[in-house]
Amino acid sequence: QVQLVESGGGLVQAGGSLRLSCAASGRSFLRSAMGWFRQAPGKEREFVAAITWSAGNTYYADSVKGRFTISRDNAKNTVYLQMNSLKPEDTAAYYCAASGSIATTGSGYAYWGQGTQVTVSS
Repeated sequence: QVQLVESGGGLVQAGGSLRLSCAASGRSFLRSAMGWFRQAPGKEREFVAAITWSAGNTYYADSVKGRFTISRDNAKNTVYLQMNSLKPEDTAAYYCAASGSIATTGSGYAYWGQGTQVTVSS
């Protein structure tokens, strides 16, 4: 089992940067693929990025490709989402999730954090 706690959200101006962190507990983290999702008010949850347990492969939504970078430090049981060139449309609650295998849909993830809010002002 994996417990996840996100942090690093906040208010930033368009064009700015934020780095989200997701601290995991539980030995299963070491073999878990990790993903980031987001959900804006009135919208469905959407995939943002994912990374395999070895960090050998990463996946991104087209809307964030070239601006966001997912990474992980297995020694610290932490996964990161570096977000650059932020846009107002990136405003959402961001969630990290853990899975036994890589996935780009929410249904592929068994464990979820509580979320952290990112607000980008224009």
